This record gives sequence, structure tokens and C-alpha cells, in this order.
Amino acid sequence: MKFHSLFPCGIAALLFAVTGCQQASNPAAGGPPKTPPAQVGVVTLAQQSVLLTAELPGRTSPYRIADVRPQVNGVLQKRMFVEGNDVQAGQQLYQIDPSLYQAAYDSALAQLAHANAEMASAKALADRYKALGPGNAVSKQDYDNAQAAELQAQADIESAQAAQETARINLVYTKVLSPITGNTGRSTTEGALVTANQTTSLVTVQQLDPIYVDIPQSTALLLRLRRELASGQIKGAGDNQVPVTLTLEDGSSYDLTGQLQFAETTVDQGTGSVILRAVFPNPKKMLLPGMFVTAHLQEGVSENAILVPQQGITHNAKGEATALVVNADNKVALRVIKTDRAVGDEWLVSEGLYAGDRVIVDGVQRAQPGATVAPTEVPPPTTTAQQ
Repeated sequence: MKFHSLFPCGIAALLFAVTGCQQASNPAAGGPPKTPPAQVGVVTLAQQSVLLTAELPGRTSPYRIADVRPQVNGVLQKRMFVEGNDVQAGQQLYQIDPSLYQAAYDSALAQLAHANAEMASAKALADRYKALGPGNAVSKQDYDNAQAAELQAQADIESAQAAQETARINLVYTKVLSPITGNTGRSTTEGALVTANQTTSLVTVQQLDPIYVDIPQSTALLLRLRRELASGQIKGAGDNQVPVTLTLEDGSSYDLTGQLQFAETTVDQGTGSVILRAVFPNPKKMLLPGMFVTAHLQEGVSENAILVPQQGITHNAKGEATALVVNADNKVALRVIKTDRAVGDEWLVSEGLYAGDRVIVDGVQRAQPGATVAPTEVPPPTTTAQQ
């Protein structure tokens, strides 16, 4: 009886042990806890109108420049301006010793007076012989000689007038005048001996308001721009009145806007570029000749541009640009794309991405192609070009 009473208890204990082992060796019905999808930030792409600009190095050059040189020989008596100051067109800059040229001018005047006196005598004699000619009171030869003397006297007057004008011009040249309005540079000192048409200038005058900025542009960029304009991919920004802005050497922006004036038609064989010339107002003389600047030119407007934040673009082992795109099922796909240029802090994409695509821009490291993610929309950046 005692044995029979313990049997059910032993069976129950054995069943409990077997069940416990099965539970220990068999995981729960739901399996191990699954890893939640990675949280990523995405930007939904949309077509937009983007103003395309080119950043090119440039160098300033004066609007007008004149190297002032003497046109007569002599000693520089006086300088009549202050170095570095502005001068006006026609303003006297120097005085060359005029004594020799004044004497030559006075001598030319005397020669002209002598020629006029000779002319008066010759003309009176010719007129007298002419009156006596009909009565044969004077020979034909004497009358011809009188007429020739009058013509010679007239020629002497014209020669004397030319000599007098030459002497006057040389006397005027002793006053060295400024040919243009502008700013003066370093000057030759007083007392220097100068010669006509010498190679060394007395002073250089430069007009700095307005001022030119010469910008080299590669022919490759120029051809691409013309091709895109011809195909309608972009629209021109203006008709020969393209606005240009500047960034100075210290990184600051120049306050005033210039205009593109012309482009050279000859390619520099050494650099493979053409020169674009822009003109800028320069009332405060902030821009000086020879300064290096960065010019920002408006090339055109892309009407259906696709812009992607730069943090959403990576590169593979081949150097190709890639982007991670989230499809409708929240699965990640890798796209190989082509970028055109940087626009602010975004890339202008020409191939591989389209309007409506969701590109991962936050958490790129946590996303893998083929994986499921939990996307969250991130507001797109506002670039200068979009503004």
C-alpha cells in the first residue's frame, strides 16, 4: 500500500523534470528578440530652379593707364602735384626748363616777320611792273623776275610759319600735362635731366574708378556652358549684362556688383583659357591694380535641377559617386550617380537620382543596401543658390 501511494508522486516528478529539460533546451516560441530597424534621416528630392554660378580667380587692372614721358629735352624744373593724389586730364604735372624753347620761338617769330617784310617789298615791285607792262616801260624779263620774287617771298612766309608753329609746340611741351584723370604713382625727382620719348616714364597715372577684373575661364567650361545653353538644359542668365560679384583676398565680399563686359575670342595656348573682362565701380579705391580676387559669375539657370545634401553622397572603391535610397518598402538601395558641381552645401546631380527619391542624409553608416530602415524626413538645407 505504501508503494502504490508513492508511485503517482514519482511519475509526476519525472514528468516535471522532462518538461523542465525541454523548456531549457527549446527557446521560447517567439525566438530571440529581433534588432529594430536603424533610424535614418532622409530627404525627399524635388526638381527646382537653380541659379548656376562659376567661381573663378581673377586679377584687377586699371580702367585706363598712361605712362607720362617728356616730349622735349631739358632739365625738370618743378613737379606740380603730390605723389599718390588724383590729377585731372590736362592738369600740368611738370615744368621743363623752357628758356631754350622760348628763345627758339622768339627767333621763329622774327623769321616770320622778316618773311612778311620781304613779301611786302616783292609784291609792291610786282604790282608796279604789272602797271608799266602795257606801255612797254619795263622789260618782260624784269616783270617775270618780280613775279617770281613775290612767289618766293610767299613760300618763305609759309616756311617761317611752320618753323614758328614747331617752336610753339616745343615750348608747350615744356609743360608736361596729364593725358587722363586718375591717380598718380611714384614720380621722377626735380632737377633730373630728361630726354624726348625716353623709355622711363616720369609718372604713371591710372584711372581706378571704374576698374577692370580680368578672369581666365577654361575653354572646357566655356564649351560645356554653350552646349547646355544650346540644348536648353540651362537658360541664360542675361543678355551681355551678366552680373559678377567678388570675394577679396582676405575672404570678405566686395560690396558693389560688376558687369561682364566682353570675352576674348583667342585662346591662350599656354593655359587653354580665354579672358573674361568685368568692370566694377570703385569709388572708395578698395580695389587696387594687381589684386587677386575670386569672381562669381552667373552662368545660367537650371530649371529642373536635382540637389542632394553633400552628406548624402559617398564614393565607392572606383571613385564613383553613390547614394543610399529608401524605397516604398523602407528598404535601402545603392545608386551610382553622376554629380555636376557643388551648389552651396549640396551637389547638383545629373544622373542616377530623380524627383521623389528618398536619399539617406543622416545615419548613412547605419544603413546597408538591402536592409530595412526606419526613415524620418529631414528638412532640406536652404542654399544660397536656391535663395
